[in-house]
Amino acid sequence: MTGFTNRKELLSEMQKGDHLDWDIIVIGGGITGAGILREARRRGFKALLLEQQDFSWGTSSRSSKMVHGGLRYLASGDYKLTKESVQERQRLLNEAPGLVDPISFYLTFRKGLFPGRFVMKVILTIYDFFAGTRDNKYFNNEELQKRFHGLDDNKLNGANCFTDAMVDDSRLVLRVLQDSIDDGGYALNYTKVDNLLLTDGKVSGVRIKADDYSDFIELNSRVVINATGAWADRLRNIVNKEKRIRPLRGSHIIIPKSLCPISDVLTFFHVEDKRGIYVYPWEGTTVIGTTDLDHDEDLDIEASISDLEVDYLLKAYNSQFPDNPLKSSDILSTWAGVRPVIGSKKNKDPSKERRDHAVWSDNGLITVSGGKLTTFRLIALDVLAAAKESLPKAKDFVDDRMFQTPEITPQSLTPKNRNWGQRLLGRYGMKAIEILKESSQVEKNNLGETEFSLAECRWAVKNEAVEHLDDLLLRRTRLGMCLSNGGSELYPALKEIFLSYESWDEERWQKEVSRYETIWKKHYSLPINT
Repeated sequence: MTGFTNRKELLSEMQKGDHLDWDIIVIGGGITGAGILREARRRGFKALLLEQQDFSWGTSSRSSKMVHGGLRYLASGDYKLTKESVQERQRLLNEAPGLVDPISFYLTFRKGLFPGRFVMKVILTIYDFFAGTRDNKYFNNEELQKRFHGLDDNKLNGANCFTDAMVDDSRLVLRVLQDSIDDGGYALNYTKVDNLLLTDGKVSGVRIKADDYSDFIELNSRVVINATGAWADRLRNIVNKEKRIRPLRGSHIIIPKSLCPISDVLTFFHVEDKRGIYVYPWEGTTVIGTTDLDHDEDLDIEASISDLEVDYLLKAYNSQFPDNPLKSSDILSTWAGVRPVIGSKKNKDPSKERRDHAVWSDNGLITVSGGKLTTFRLIALDVLAAAKESLPKAKDFVDDRMFQTPEITPQSLTPKNRNWGQRLLGRYGMKAIEILKESSQVEKNNLGETEFSLAECRWAVKNEAVEHLDDLLLRRTRLGMCLSNGGSELYPALKEIFLSYESWDEERWQKEVSRYETIWKKHYSLPINT
Protein backbone atom coordinates (compact mmCIF):
# COMPACT_ATOMS: atom_id res chain seq x y z
CA MET A 1 0.00 0.00 0.00
CA THR A 2 1.41 3.36 -1.01
CA GLY A 3 -0.26 5.61 1.53
CA PHE A 4 -2.94 5.69 4.20
CA THR A 5 -6.23 3.78 4.19
CA ASN A 6 -8.50 4.90 1.35
CA ARG A 7 -11.17 6.41 3.56
CA LYS A 8 -13.97 6.76 1.03
CA GLU A 9 -13.40 3.27 -0.33
CA LEU A 10 -13.44 1.56 3.09
CA LEU A 11 -16.52 3.45 4.29
CA SER A 12 -18.31 2.60 1.06
CA GLU A 13 -17.51 -1.09 1.51
CA MET A 14 -18.73 -0.95 5.10
CA GLN A 15 -22.03 0.53 3.95
CA LYS A 16 -22.39 -2.42 1.58
CA GLY A 17 -21.84 -4.88 4.43
CA ASP A 18 -18.13 -5.63 4.08
CA HIS A 19 -15.43 -5.12 6.75
CA LEU A 20 -17.96 -5.16 9.58
CA ASP A 21 -16.21 -7.72 11.81
CA TRP A 22 -12.92 -7.01 13.59
CA ASP A 23 -10.68 -8.47 16.26
CA ILE A 24 -9.78 -5.04 17.64
CA ILE A 25 -11.29 -1.60 17.15
CA VAL A 26 -9.15 1.22 18.57
CA ILE A 27 -10.90 4.52 19.25
CA GLY A 28 -8.51 7.48 19.23
CA GLY A 29 -5.96 8.56 16.63
CA GLY A 30 -3.21 9.91 18.88
CA ILE A 31 0.10 8.26 19.69
CA THR A 32 -1.46 5.79 22.14
CA GLY A 33 -4.03 4.57 19.61
CA ALA A 34 -1.42 4.43 16.85
CA GLY A 35 0.90 2.39 19.05
CA ILE A 36 -1.89 -0.07 19.88
CA LEU A 37 -2.74 -0.49 16.19
CA ARG A 38 0.92 -1.17 15.42
CA GLU A 39 1.28 -3.83 18.11
CA ALA A 40 -2.09 -5.38 17.23
CA ARG A 41 -1.06 -5.87 13.60
CA ARG A 42 2.31 -7.25 14.63
CA ARG A 43 0.38 -10.03 16.42
CA GLY A 44 -1.81 -10.70 13.40
CA PHE A 45 -5.09 -9.25 14.65
CA LYS A 46 -7.58 -7.69 12.24
CA ALA A 47 -7.50 -4.14 13.57
CA LEU A 48 -9.16 -0.81 12.80
CA LEU A 49 -8.44 2.62 14.28
CA LEU A 50 -11.11 5.32 14.34
CA GLU A 51 -10.53 9.04 15.01
CA GLN A 52 -13.36 11.59 15.24
CA GLN A 53 -11.13 14.49 14.16
CA ASP A 54 -7.82 14.28 12.31
CA PHE A 55 -5.00 11.94 13.28
CA SER A 56 -3.00 13.47 16.17
CA TRP A 57 -5.55 16.32 16.41
CA GLY A 58 -5.49 16.33 20.20
CA THR A 59 -2.60 16.10 22.62
CA SER A 60 -0.37 14.19 20.21
CA SER A 61 0.23 17.18 17.94
CA ARG A 62 0.49 19.68 20.80
CA SER A 63 2.97 18.24 23.28
CA SER A 64 6.30 19.89 24.13
CA LYS A 65 7.92 17.70 21.42
CA MET A 66 10.25 16.06 23.95
CA VAL A 67 11.17 12.40 24.18
CA HIS A 68 12.62 12.16 27.65
CA GLY A 69 12.54 10.39 30.98
CA GLY A 70 11.57 13.43 32.97
CA LEU A 71 14.09 14.46 35.58
CA ARG A 72 11.38 15.73 37.90
CA TYR A 73 9.88 12.24 38.11
CA LEU A 74 13.25 10.89 39.17
CA ALA A 75 13.68 13.72 41.67
CA SER A 76 10.30 12.85 43.20
CA GLY A 77 11.27 9.19 43.55
CA ASP A 78 9.37 7.73 40.57
CA TYR A 79 12.23 5.47 39.50
CA LYS A 80 10.08 3.02 37.51
CA LEU A 81 8.54 5.65 35.22
CA THR A 82 11.90 7.37 34.73
CA LYS A 83 13.74 4.14 33.93
CA GLU A 84 11.11 3.01 31.44
CA SER A 85 11.01 6.43 29.79
CA VAL A 86 14.78 6.74 29.43
CA GLN A 87 15.11 3.25 27.99
CA GLU A 88 12.26 3.89 25.53
CA ARG A 89 13.96 7.15 24.58
CA GLN A 90 17.10 5.21 23.67
CA ARG A 91 15.06 2.73 21.68
CA LEU A 92 13.38 5.50 19.67
CA LEU A 93 16.71 7.22 19.04
CA ASN A 94 18.10 3.98 17.65
CA GLU A 95 15.06 3.06 15.55
CA ALA A 96 14.02 6.43 14.15
CA PRO A 97 16.94 8.81 13.65
CA GLY A 98 15.77 11.86 11.75
CA LEU A 99 12.40 11.67 13.47
CA VAL A 100 13.65 11.36 17.05
CA ASP A 101 16.93 13.22 17.48
CA PRO A 102 19.22 13.81 20.47
CA ILE A 103 19.59 17.30 21.85
CA SER A 104 21.52 18.81 24.75
CA PHE A 105 19.62 20.21 27.74
CA TYR A 106 21.28 22.83 29.94
CA LEU A 107 19.77 23.08 33.43
CA THR A 108 20.93 26.31 35.02
CA PHE A 109 21.78 26.88 38.67
CA ARG A 110 21.16 30.15 40.45
CA LYS A 111 22.28 31.02 43.93
CA GLY A 112 19.60 30.33 46.54
CA LEU A 113 17.50 28.06 44.31
CA PHE A 114 17.03 24.29 44.69
CA PRO A 115 18.33 21.95 43.40
CA GLY A 116 21.99 22.81 43.54
CA ARG A 117 24.84 21.49 41.48
CA PHE A 118 25.70 18.53 43.77
CA VAL A 119 22.11 17.26 44.07
CA MET A 120 21.58 17.51 40.32
CA LYS A 121 24.81 15.65 39.64
CA VAL A 122 23.53 12.71 41.69
CA ILE A 123 20.18 12.77 39.89
CA LEU A 124 21.81 12.91 36.44
CA THR A 125 24.19 10.08 37.28
CA ILE A 126 21.19 7.85 38.06
CA TYR A 127 19.47 9.13 34.90
CA ASP A 128 22.46 8.17 32.76
CA PHE A 129 22.70 4.79 34.49
CA PHE A 130 19.11 3.97 33.49
CA ALA A 131 19.90 4.91 29.88
CA GLY A 132 23.20 3.03 29.77
CA THR A 133 25.08 6.23 28.94
CA ARG A 134 27.38 8.66 30.70
CA ASP A 135 27.25 12.10 29.18
CA ASN A 136 26.18 14.66 31.78
CA LYS A 137 28.66 17.47 32.28
CA TYR A 138 28.99 20.78 34.14
CA PHE A 139 29.46 24.07 32.23
CA ASN A 140 30.56 27.31 33.87
CA ASN A 141 29.04 30.73 33.18
CA GLU A 142 31.50 31.62 30.43
CA GLU A 143 30.85 28.39 28.53
CA LEU A 144 27.12 28.80 29.03
CA GLN A 145 27.11 32.32 27.59
CA LYS A 146 28.63 31.02 24.36
CA ARG A 147 25.57 28.83 23.80
CA PHE A 148 22.91 31.21 25.10
CA HIS A 149 23.95 34.76 24.23
CA GLY A 150 22.51 37.38 26.54
CA LEU A 151 21.71 34.97 29.38
CA ASP A 152 21.55 36.91 32.66
CA ASP A 153 24.58 36.01 34.80
CA ASN A 154 23.17 37.49 38.03
CA LYS A 155 23.53 34.77 40.69
CA LEU A 156 24.19 32.28 37.87
CA ASN A 157 26.27 29.29 38.91
CA GLY A 158 26.64 27.53 35.57
CA ALA A 159 24.58 24.58 34.34
CA ASN A 160 24.54 20.83 34.07
CA CYS A 161 24.26 19.51 30.53
CA PHE A 162 22.61 16.19 29.72
CA THR A 163 21.12 14.54 26.64
CA ASP A 164 17.47 13.88 25.88
CA ALA A 165 15.62 13.98 22.56
CA MET A 166 13.15 15.96 20.45
CA VAL A 167 10.48 14.80 18.03
CA ASP A 168 7.79 16.16 15.75
CA ASP A 169 5.00 14.50 17.74
CA SER A 170 2.43 14.57 14.93
CA ARG A 171 4.88 13.03 12.45
CA LEU A 172 5.62 10.33 15.04
CA VAL A 173 1.93 9.41 15.06
CA LEU A 174 1.78 9.45 11.27
CA ARG A 175 4.88 7.27 10.90
CA VAL A 176 3.51 4.68 13.34
CA LEU A 177 0.15 4.71 11.54
CA GLN A 178 1.78 4.36 8.12
CA ASP A 179 3.84 1.35 9.20
CA SER A 180 0.70 -0.17 10.77
CA ILE A 181 -1.27 0.31 7.56
CA ASP A 182 1.57 -1.11 5.47
CA ASP A 183 1.37 -4.15 7.75
CA GLY A 184 -2.34 -4.64 7.05
CA GLY A 185 -4.02 -2.34 9.56
CA TYR A 186 -6.75 0.21 8.82
CA ALA A 187 -7.19 3.77 10.10
CA LEU A 188 -9.95 6.30 9.46
CA ASN A 189 -9.95 9.96 10.46
CA TYR A 190 -13.03 12.18 10.70
CA THR A 191 -15.06 9.12 11.69
CA LYS A 192 -16.78 9.41 15.06
CA VAL A 193 -17.81 6.56 17.34
CA ASP A 194 -21.38 7.61 18.07
CA ASN A 195 -22.11 4.83 20.55
CA LEU A 196 -21.00 1.44 21.83
CA LEU A 197 -22.84 -1.74 20.86
CA LEU A 198 -23.82 -4.01 23.75
CA THR A 199 -24.65 -7.72 23.62
CA ASP A 200 -25.90 -9.23 26.90
CA GLY A 201 -24.48 -6.21 28.71
CA LYS A 202 -21.02 -6.58 27.20
CA VAL A 203 -19.43 -4.23 24.68
CA SER A 204 -19.42 -6.02 21.31
CA GLY A 205 -18.76 -3.24 18.82
CA VAL A 206 -19.33 0.39 17.89
CA ARG A 207 -21.69 2.56 15.87
CA ILE A 208 -19.86 5.07 13.70
CA LYS A 209 -20.78 8.22 11.83
CA ALA A 210 -18.39 9.66 9.25
CA ASP A 211 -18.32 13.42 8.63
CA ASP A 212 -19.24 13.12 4.96
CA TYR A 213 -21.74 10.24 5.18
CA SER A 214 -25.33 10.49 6.39
CA ASP A 215 -25.78 6.86 7.50
CA PHE A 216 -24.64 5.20 10.72
CA ILE A 217 -22.62 2.00 10.40
CA GLU A 218 -22.44 -0.72 13.05
CA LEU A 219 -19.15 -2.62 13.43
CA ASN A 220 -18.60 -5.75 15.49
CA SER A 221 -15.38 -6.39 17.41
CA ARG A 222 -14.00 -8.92 19.88
CA VAL A 223 -12.36 -6.03 21.74
CA VAL A 224 -13.05 -2.30 21.74
CA ILE A 225 -10.21 -0.13 23.03
CA ASN A 226 -10.86 3.40 24.27
CA ALA A 227 -7.62 5.32 23.67
CA THR A 228 -9.17 8.78 23.49
CA GLY A 229 -6.88 10.44 26.05
CA ALA A 230 -8.53 13.45 27.66
CA TRP A 231 -11.91 12.21 26.30
CA ALA A 232 -11.55 8.76 27.93
CA ASP A 233 -14.10 9.31 30.70
CA ARG A 234 -16.77 10.34 28.19
CA LEU A 235 -16.72 7.01 26.35
CA ARG A 236 -16.02 4.90 29.43
CA ASN A 237 -18.95 6.45 31.27
CA ILE A 238 -21.32 4.58 28.95
CA VAL A 239 -20.41 1.42 30.90
CA ASN A 240 -18.80 2.83 34.08
CA LYS A 241 -19.72 6.18 35.68
CA GLU A 242 -16.34 6.64 37.40
CA LYS A 243 -14.46 9.87 36.60
CA ARG A 244 -10.68 9.52 36.52
CA ILE A 245 -9.26 11.98 33.99
CA ARG A 246 -7.95 15.40 35.01
CA PRO A 247 -7.40 17.44 31.82
CA LEU A 248 -4.41 19.76 32.22
CA ARG A 249 -3.46 22.40 29.65
CA GLY A 250 0.09 23.07 28.58
CA SER A 251 0.68 26.10 26.34
CA HIS A 252 3.67 27.31 24.33
CA ILE A 253 4.70 30.38 22.37
CA ILE A 254 6.85 30.39 19.23
CA ILE A 255 9.18 33.24 18.28
CA PRO A 256 11.39 33.71 15.21
CA LYS A 257 14.78 32.05 15.54
CA SER A 258 16.45 35.41 14.88
CA LEU A 259 15.25 36.67 18.28
CA CYS A 260 16.88 33.78 20.12
CA PRO A 261 19.17 31.74 17.84
CA ILE A 262 19.91 28.62 19.90
CA SER A 263 20.66 25.01 19.03
CA ASP A 264 20.29 23.51 22.53
CA VAL A 265 17.61 23.50 25.23
CA LEU A 266 17.79 25.96 28.12
CA THR A 267 15.82 24.87 31.18
CA PHE A 268 15.33 26.90 34.34
CA PHE A 269 12.80 27.60 37.07
CA HIS A 270 10.13 30.27 36.71
CA VAL A 271 10.60 33.27 38.98
CA GLU A 272 7.01 33.06 40.25
CA ASP A 273 6.18 29.43 40.99
CA LYS A 274 9.54 27.66 40.49
CA ARG A 275 8.10 25.41 37.75
CA GLY A 276 10.48 24.16 35.09
CA ILE A 277 10.50 26.20 31.86
CA TYR A 278 12.14 25.31 28.54
CA VAL A 279 13.47 27.48 25.73
CA TYR A 280 14.39 25.34 22.73
CA PRO A 281 14.88 25.20 18.95
CA TRP A 282 12.11 23.64 16.85
CA GLU A 283 11.63 23.52 13.09
CA GLY A 284 13.56 26.73 12.42
CA THR A 285 11.95 28.66 15.28
CA THR A 286 12.44 29.01 19.05
CA VAL A 287 9.80 27.74 21.48
CA ILE A 288 9.10 28.78 25.08
CA GLY A 289 6.98 26.49 27.25
CA THR A 290 5.17 25.18 29.09
CA THR A 291 2.29 25.98 31.43
CA ASP A 292 0.40 23.45 33.56
CA LEU A 293 -3.20 24.40 34.37
CA ASP A 294 -6.55 22.69 34.85
CA HIS A 295 -8.45 22.78 31.57
CA ASP A 296 -12.17 23.03 32.35
CA GLU A 297 -13.30 24.04 28.87
CA ASP A 298 -15.13 21.97 26.25
CA LEU A 299 -12.71 19.28 25.05
CA ASP A 300 -14.31 19.25 21.60
CA ILE A 301 -13.09 22.81 21.05
CA GLU A 302 -9.36 23.10 20.37
CA ALA A 303 -7.40 24.31 23.36
CA SER A 304 -5.99 27.84 23.15
CA ILE A 305 -3.43 29.80 25.09
CA SER A 306 -4.79 32.45 27.49
CA ASP A 307 -3.60 36.00 28.12
CA LEU A 308 -2.32 34.92 31.54
CA GLU A 309 -0.29 32.12 29.99
CA VAL A 310 1.23 34.46 27.41
CA ASP A 311 2.29 36.83 30.20
CA TYR A 312 3.61 33.92 32.27
CA LEU A 313 5.83 32.62 29.46
CA LEU A 314 7.07 36.06 28.44
CA LYS A 315 7.98 36.79 32.05
CA ALA A 316 9.85 33.49 32.26
CA TYR A 317 11.90 34.25 29.15
CA ASN A 318 12.58 37.87 30.06
CA SER A 319 13.84 36.86 33.50
CA GLN A 320 16.66 34.99 31.76
CA PHE A 321 17.32 37.42 28.88
CA PRO A 322 16.59 40.86 30.39
CA ASP A 323 18.69 42.83 27.89
CA ASN A 324 16.53 41.73 24.95
CA PRO A 325 13.04 41.34 26.41
CA LEU A 326 10.27 39.83 24.34
CA LYS A 327 6.85 41.40 23.90
CA SER A 328 3.66 39.83 22.64
CA SER A 329 4.10 41.35 19.17
CA ASP A 330 7.27 39.22 18.77
CA ILE A 331 5.24 36.00 18.96
CA LEU A 332 4.97 34.09 15.68
CA SER A 333 2.33 31.58 16.81
CA THR A 334 1.19 29.53 19.80
CA TRP A 335 -0.14 26.11 20.64
CA ALA A 336 -1.95 24.58 23.60
CA GLY A 337 -2.44 20.91 24.33
CA VAL A 338 -4.51 19.06 26.94
CA ARG A 339 -2.72 16.37 28.91
CA PRO A 340 -4.90 13.39 29.96
CA VAL A 341 -3.58 13.01 33.52
CA ILE A 342 -4.99 10.39 35.91
CA GLY A 343 -6.18 12.70 38.67
CA SER A 344 -5.69 12.06 42.37
CA LYS A 345 -6.98 15.13 44.19
CA LYS A 346 -8.57 18.12 42.47
CA ASN A 347 -6.84 20.55 44.81
CA LYS A 348 -3.44 19.04 44.20
CA ASP A 349 -0.91 21.15 42.30
CA PRO A 350 -1.29 20.08 38.63
CA SER A 351 2.49 19.87 38.24
CA LYS A 352 2.66 17.32 41.07
CA GLU A 353 0.20 14.86 39.52
CA ARG A 354 1.82 11.63 38.39
CA ARG A 355 2.28 11.09 34.65
CA ASP A 356 1.98 7.31 34.50
CA HIS A 357 -0.86 5.59 32.65
CA ALA A 358 -3.76 3.41 33.75
CA VAL A 359 -5.76 0.66 32.01
CA TRP A 360 -9.34 -0.26 32.97
CA SER A 361 -11.51 -3.14 31.74
CA ASP A 362 -15.29 -2.62 31.89
CA ASN A 363 -17.65 -5.17 30.37
CA GLY A 364 -15.58 -5.65 27.24
CA LEU A 365 -14.37 -2.05 26.90
CA ILE A 366 -10.64 -1.57 27.53
CA THR A 367 -9.82 2.04 28.44
CA VAL A 368 -6.34 3.51 28.64
CA SER A 369 -5.31 7.04 29.51
CA GLY A 370 -2.48 9.02 31.04
CA GLY A 371 1.16 8.22 30.36
CA LYS A 372 3.93 9.91 28.45
CA LEU A 373 4.57 10.29 24.74
CA THR A 374 7.90 8.51 25.24
CA THR A 375 6.38 5.30 26.62
CA PHE A 376 3.63 4.77 24.03
CA ARG A 377 4.96 1.32 23.07
CA LEU A 378 4.85 0.07 26.66
CA ILE A 379 1.34 1.49 27.07
CA ALA A 380 0.22 -0.42 23.97
CA LEU A 381 1.64 -3.67 25.37
CA ASP A 382 -0.24 -3.18 28.65
CA VAL A 383 -3.48 -2.59 26.76
CA LEU A 384 -3.12 -5.73 24.65
CA ALA A 385 -2.28 -7.74 27.75
CA ALA A 386 -5.56 -6.56 29.30
CA ALA A 387 -7.44 -7.61 26.15
CA LYS A 388 -5.70 -10.96 25.69
CA GLU A 389 -8.49 -13.22 27.01
CA SER A 390 -10.97 -11.87 24.43
CA LEU A 391 -8.66 -12.25 21.44
CA PRO A 392 -7.63 -15.23 19.28
CA LYS A 393 -4.13 -16.60 19.67
CA ALA A 394 -1.55 -14.06 18.53
CA LYS A 395 0.84 -15.00 15.78
CA ASP A 396 4.49 -15.43 16.62
CA PHE A 397 6.95 -12.73 15.61
CA VAL A 398 10.63 -12.09 16.12
CA ASP A 399 11.13 -8.46 15.06
CA ASP A 400 9.61 -6.16 17.69
CA ARG A 401 10.88 -2.88 16.27
CA MET A 402 8.24 -0.16 16.14
CA PHE A 403 9.44 1.12 12.77
CA GLN A 404 10.21 -0.61 9.51
CA THR A 405 13.90 0.03 8.86
CA PRO A 406 14.58 1.80 5.54
CA GLU A 407 16.72 -0.23 3.12
CA ILE A 408 18.64 2.83 2.00
CA THR A 409 21.14 5.21 3.58
CA PRO A 410 20.70 8.97 3.94
CA GLN A 411 23.81 9.50 1.78
CA SER A 412 22.36 7.52 -1.11
CA LEU A 413 18.95 9.19 -0.78
CA THR A 414 20.22 12.79 -0.78
CA PRO A 415 23.98 12.73 -1.53
CA LYS A 416 24.37 16.50 -1.24
CA ASN A 417 22.52 16.80 2.08
CA ARG A 418 22.83 13.78 4.35
CA ASN A 419 20.93 15.44 7.21
CA TRP A 420 17.90 16.07 5.05
CA GLY A 421 18.01 12.48 3.83
CA GLN A 422 18.06 11.25 7.43
CA ARG A 423 15.14 13.51 8.28
CA LEU A 424 13.06 12.17 5.37
CA LEU A 425 13.87 8.54 6.18
CA GLY A 426 12.98 9.08 9.84
CA ARG A 427 9.64 10.64 9.01
CA TYR A 428 8.59 8.58 5.99
CA GLY A 429 10.70 5.42 5.92
CA MET A 430 11.10 3.96 2.44
CA LYS A 431 8.37 6.27 1.14
CA ALA A 432 11.00 9.03 1.19
CA ILE A 433 12.21 7.62 -2.15
CA GLU A 434 8.76 8.09 -3.70
CA ILE A 435 8.44 11.60 -2.26
CA LEU A 436 11.60 12.72 -4.03
CA LYS A 437 10.76 10.93 -7.28
CA GLU A 438 7.34 12.58 -7.51
CA SER A 439 8.56 16.14 -6.86
CA SER A 440 10.28 18.76 -8.95
CA GLN A 441 13.63 20.21 -7.91
CA VAL A 442 11.98 23.47 -6.83
CA GLU A 443 9.56 21.58 -4.58
CA LYS A 444 12.49 20.05 -2.69
CA ASN A 445 13.70 23.44 -1.45
CA ASN A 446 13.24 24.39 2.21
CA LEU A 447 10.30 26.65 2.98
CA GLY A 448 11.37 29.68 5.01
CA GLU A 449 13.63 28.81 7.96
CA THR A 450 12.06 25.35 8.23
CA GLU A 451 13.20 22.07 6.70
CA PHE A 452 9.73 21.33 5.33
CA SER A 453 9.24 21.38 1.57
CA LEU A 454 6.45 21.46 -0.98
CA ALA A 455 7.52 17.92 -1.88
CA GLU A 456 6.22 16.79 1.52
CA CYS A 457 3.04 18.83 1.06
CA ARG A 458 2.37 17.14 -2.28
CA TRP A 459 2.97 13.69 -0.77
CA ALA A 460 0.72 14.37 2.21
CA VAL A 461 -2.20 15.65 0.12
CA LYS A 462 -1.95 12.66 -2.20
CA ASN A 463 -1.23 9.88 0.32
CA GLU A 464 -1.83 10.83 3.97
CA ALA A 465 -5.60 11.17 4.36
CA VAL A 466 -5.63 14.98 4.26
CA GLU A 467 -9.26 16.11 4.36
CA HIS A 468 -8.76 19.80 5.14
CA LEU A 469 -6.14 22.51 4.66
CA ASP A 470 -5.51 22.64 8.41
CA ASP A 471 -4.61 18.92 8.39
CA LEU A 472 -1.73 19.78 6.08
CA LEU A 473 -0.48 23.02 7.64
CA LEU A 474 -0.87 22.12 11.32
CA ARG A 475 -0.22 18.36 11.48
CA ARG A 476 1.23 16.73 8.32
CA THR A 477 3.64 19.67 8.33
CA ARG A 478 4.02 22.45 10.93
CA LEU A 479 4.27 25.24 8.38
CA GLY A 480 1.22 27.01 9.78
CA MET A 481 2.99 27.42 13.10
CA CYS A 482 6.51 28.13 11.86
CA LEU A 483 5.87 30.68 9.09
CA SER A 484 4.48 34.16 9.54
CA ASN A 485 0.72 34.67 9.19
CA GLY A 486 0.06 30.96 9.37
CA GLY A 487 1.94 30.24 6.14
CA SER A 488 -0.46 32.21 3.94
CA GLU A 489 2.41 32.87 1.50
CA LEU A 490 2.10 29.22 0.44
CA TYR A 491 -1.53 29.46 -0.67
CA PRO A 492 -0.88 29.70 -4.45
CA ALA A 493 1.38 26.62 -4.48
CA LEU A 494 -0.89 24.63 -2.15
CA LYS A 495 -3.97 25.52 -4.16
CA GLU A 496 -2.40 23.92 -7.24
CA ILE A 497 -1.65 20.74 -5.27
CA PHE A 498 -5.11 20.43 -3.74
CA LEU A 499 -6.91 21.11 -7.00
CA SER A 500 -4.77 18.42 -8.65
CA TYR A 501 -5.25 15.60 -6.13
CA GLU A 502 -8.39 16.36 -4.13
CA SER A 503 -10.66 17.38 -7.01
CA TRP A 504 -11.39 20.62 -5.22
CA ASP A 505 -12.76 23.57 -7.14
CA GLU A 506 -12.31 27.27 -6.47
CA GLU A 507 -15.29 27.38 -4.11
CA ARG A 508 -14.00 24.47 -2.00
CA TRP A 509 -10.52 26.01 -1.85
CA GLN A 510 -11.89 29.32 -0.57
CA LYS A 511 -13.97 27.52 2.06
CA GLU A 512 -10.90 25.63 3.24
CA VAL A 513 -8.81 28.80 3.45
CA SER A 514 -11.55 30.44 5.50
CA ARG A 515 -11.83 27.40 7.79
CA TYR A 516 -8.07 27.25 8.29
CA GLU A 517 -7.63 30.95 9.01
CA THR A 518 -10.46 30.84 11.57
CA ILE A 519 -8.79 27.91 13.34
CA TRP A 520 -5.34 29.49 13.21
CA LYS A 521 -6.43 32.89 14.54
CA LYS A 522 -8.43 31.39 17.39
CA HIS A 523 -6.21 28.51 18.48
CA TYR A 524 -2.67 29.04 17.15
CA SER A 525 -2.21 32.77 17.44
CA LEU A 526 -2.41 35.20 20.35
CA PRO A 527 -5.64 35.50 22.34
CA ILE A 528 -7.96 37.96 20.62
CA ASN A 529 -7.81 40.35 23.57
CA THR A 530 -4.00 40.49 23.62
